Amino acid sequence: QVQLVESGGGLVQPGGSLRLSCAASGNILSVASMGWYRQAPGNQRELVALTTRLSGVTTYGDSVKGRFTISRDNDLMTVHLQMNSLRPEDTAVYYCNAKSRGPGSIDYWGQGTQVTVSS
Repeated sequence: QVQLVESGGGLVQPGGSLRLSCAASGNILSVASMGWYRQAPGNQRELVALTTRLSGVTTYGDSVKGRFTISRDNDLMTVHLQMNSLRPEDTAVYYCNAKSRGPGSIDYWGQGTQVTVSS
């Protein structure tokens, strides 16, 4: 089992910045990647960004490329999402995700944190 605890989020004006963090605990050695997804009301959950835990290879959703940056701490147990140039359409609940390695990969989820971009 892997537990994920998120922090950050809140209300910000358009053009502003926010930083989300997610700390993993438990069977961390089983984790292949960590990242963030988001879900706005009436929409499906979509990929924001993820990074492979060991090699640090990153993947971004098309709508956030060039504005958001995912990074991981040296302990390989915490990931951060730096969100710049925020837009109203970035408003959503952001969920931290961890995927286990190997066949039958398991998705672990955090509790979600609200990000609201509004003037």
